[in-house]
Amino acid sequence: MSSPQLLTGGSPQDPGFNQPLLEPLLNAINQTCAHSQIDIAVSFIRYSGWRLLHTALFEALDRGVTLRIITSDYLDVTEPVALREMMLLAERGARVHIYESAGNAGFHLKSYLFIQQHTRQHLTGLGLVGSSNISRAALTESLEWNWQLRVDDDINSPAAASLLALQSRIEQLAQDPRLKPLTHHWIHAYLERYQQSSLPQLRLITGDTASDDETLRDTPLPNAVQEEALAALHHTRQQGFKRGLVVMATGLGKTWLAAFDARQLKAGKLLFVAHRDEIIRQAQATFIRMNPKAHTGLYNGQQQQQADWLFASVQTLGRAEHLQQFDQHHFDYIIVDEFHHATAPTYRRLLDHFRPRFLLGLTATPDRTDQADILALCDDNLVFERGLRDAIVDKHLVPFIYQGVFDEFINYDEIPWRNGRFDPDALDAAFASQKRARHALEKWREFSQSRTLAFCISTRHADFMARTFNAANIKAAAVYAGSAMPRNQALSELAEGKLQVIFSVDLFNEGTDLPAIDTLLMLRPTESRIVFLQQLGRGLRLCAGKTHLMVIDLVGNHNACLFKPELLQTVTGTERISGSQTTPALPEGCFINLDPQLIPLMEKLRYGGRVKVVDDYRRLKDEQGHRPTAVQAFQAGLNFGKLRQQHGSWFELTQSEGDLTPSAVIVLDKLRDFLLTGIETTSLTKSFKIILLQALLDLDGLRHPTTLSALAEQSRHVLERHPDLLQLDLPAAQQAMTANSTTWLTYWKNNPVKFSTGGNPDSRADYWFDVINEHFTPRFSLPDNELATLHLMMQELVDLRLAEYRRRKADALAKTKATASVTQANVIELPYFPSLKIACGHFKTGRSDDAKLMTIADQYGPLDSKRHFLAHARGNSMNGGKHPIQDGDLLLLELISSDSAGSISNQTLAIEQQDTTGDNQYLLRIVKKTPDGSYHLHASNPDYDDITATDDMKPFARLKGVI
Repeated sequence: MSSPQLLTGGSPQDPGFNQPLLEPLLNAINQTCAHSQIDIAVSFIRYSGWRLLHTALFEALDRGVTLRIITSDYLDVTEPVALREMMLLAERGARVHIYESAGNAGFHLKSYLFIQQHTRQHLTGLGLVGSSNISRAALTESLEWNWQLRVDDDINSPAAASLLALQSRIEQLAQDPRLKPLTHHWIHAYLERYQQSSLPQLRLITGDTASDDETLRDTPLPNAVQEEALAALHHTRQQGFKRGLVVMATGLGKTWLAAFDARQLKAGKLLFVAHRDEIIRQAQATFIRMNPKAHTGLYNGQQQQQADWLFASVQTLGRAEHLQQFDQHHFDYIIVDEFHHATAPTYRRLLDHFRPRFLLGLTATPDRTDQADILALCDDNLVFERGLRDAIVDKHLVPFIYQGVFDEFINYDEIPWRNGRFDPDALDAAFASQKRARHALEKWREFSQSRTLAFCISTRHADFMARTFNAANIKAAAVYAGSAMPRNQALSELAEGKLQVIFSVDLFNEGTDLPAIDTLLMLRPTESRIVFLQQLGRGLRLCAGKTHLMVIDLVGNHNACLFKPELLQTVTGTERISGSQTTPALPEGCFINLDPQLIPLMEKLRYGGRVKVVDDYRRLKDEQGHRPTAVQAFQAGLNFGKLRQQHGSWFELTQSEGDLTPSAVIVLDKLRDFLLTGIETTSLTKSFKIILLQALLDLDGLRHPTTLSALAEQSRHVLERHPDLLQLDLPAAQQAMTANSTTWLTYWKNNPVKFSTGGNPDSRADYWFDVINEHFTPRFSLPDNELATLHLMMQELVDLRLAEYRRRKADALAKTKATASVTQANVIELPYFPSLKIACGHFKTGRSDDAKLMTIADQYGPLDSKRHFLAHARGNSMNGGKHPIQDGDLLLLELISSDSAGSISNQTLAIEQQDTTGDNQYLLRIVKKTPDGSYHLHASNPDYDDITATDDMKPFARLKGVI
């Protein structure tokens, strides 16, 4: 047993200064384990003090600690915002009570009790009793006196008796009829009188004379980025959109944006949906800060509360039995955070059920491929985007230095790769290597700054690395669910310099602010692009004295490791224009450095010859860690025309790769023609056929044939969610029709319904539905489980066709605008091949089967669309000399043949050769004739060696200029 200790608080300059209460209090909370008990009884709680403790209290509750908090309304000092946040604990199992002081004696308790073990023979615990309420000032800087009594002794010892006496008094207080359970209703009533109180006088009375951040009476204001996004959201609603996606880099305040927009929309009933409780809890706290009057509630597997503003787990609310508890129009505003974490069916059920005034999707993922499914859920309406590059340029985030270190002691080719991921057990065993650990330690010493967060593959790996660093006198700790050191303690000690490195496992990928982190140590292969960018975001937050983030990444000999440098270049780089030339440029202060050993591996990855559609598909699957959807593949640039030539259809490709479920294979075998000709390749002059299918899916019309009136009404609702398509495809007279009108029903019957049911002679051969008793009825039947699978497969193809249609219409509109804006007297349209990359470096596979027309000024001499064409350069081998060609330049080329080429010596030509699969590869070089009559292909960049021409290389085009 330790002797009682007096903690005197104040500042180090005060006479008798000992220690403020905050650190002993946090240590006591963090040392509690399952079945321990924490009792807190204080006269008032201010938000400034609550925010110093709440994370530790939530983590204690997660560990199985029993938590009871008693506070009061004495003098109306306790802040409503703090009470609202305390409700978040109450919703998760804590007992929170208010002592109603009206007409009673004053309530001046300041007691904290921790019982860790209580048996008939022994007591382990700690008590703190004194003058400190829960406010920042009282816990950190005010002159406060508190007795601390720590007990680990026989139950009959005097110290144990003292602690048990405190416990007994708290138990008696808990039975006092003046104690009321904390509820939102109680807080609402308290809030009305709190707003009438005189805060300056109360602060003098209570002695709480801290600075103005002790009170939260003023609503926070949006920052500049949030103001832009709010304006964009207002504008998109004015245009008629009912759903929209906002993409904002980590650190720019997505959740605060949603809270501000809820206020802008004057949302009465609000639903916030996420996949993890921590994100839900942080969102609740944010919305409470923005509006302390808000009545929030929790909806998850343990609790299904009713509240004006509901915060829900998608895993729970997304189930049909829960959705049925809510009317379609119950919520004005729905926010879905971190879209990319949930499977589409889970969200589809939820989003198809509700019809709010507006639905907002939030994500930080900057890549259109990653956004594809998310955009489909948001009606393909990207409202606002502010990515990593802009956030760094605008100094909302710090710049980064990426140091790619060769992971020389792991051969990733020897580690099993299954379903887009390395085998975790094999990785775990491989990483338990002293050589690799010492290599990581050496590189960390070379590049690290002050505070490091390291990402590990497993708890075993994190513990192993922490031991390695501690043995080298580096202050490090392993932190994961159930680790000896709680996460909040580790972050606090890291910020204070007591720790140098945190080795983490799946705790810091998202949803946590770590502004003090200035170094990331990536010790595991992160197969997912999204997860990698989330990890990067953990260290980019601004912090006093922090100039940049250092990223130390152990990069191995595998595609799943090598994509990260190129991804960083893609999401943060841009093109710097100088005259007519462009060069890639990172934001100021950002650098990507690679070990020399990694360069040939990167080149092999970049120019390794992805010669078939299936190679593109496999790489995309590897990048994402799972099978891509059709719309993701489309956004990533897969050539669907070539895909169908080689594999028949999208689902036949995925089947050939073993990526279809057994049920999907059965459905594909039964309805192959319907999926291909009825959806994937059906002609779309307008969007109506796809809109009709989306409405059918929304109404579960495969399982329960729907009436034509219901189908027409739902189709109109779907169209109205796409106001751009409504304006584009509907004549003015039909735009004025209402969804439930007979005129609209007649119009819809005479268009897509007629076409889809064989009413149009042109569709008799391949129609798949009938009208039976005014019901739109499938002509096929499947068991229920196969119908559910067909629903998902149809939805995937509907999303694809809608994206294709929107892209086609947008390209046509852009072409019209471009043509109208050309002011030159003479213009010409030439074939443009967006997927034909003329390699400046190594031969590269390209495609010439997806030509478009591009209008250019006729200022390059006589041009002929049958001989001249446009394509982009790729690489840097020609960026020297008097007329350098940069990576990405648009090239004007002229087709040549053996008859028309003439002399080719000293000319810049595009050379073609075929690989072993028969696909074409291309290279741009200066042709030099040698004295012996042979030819060399010369690069203007001296870093590239000449290539000796061979018989299988054919000059096919002459460079005419750079556009």
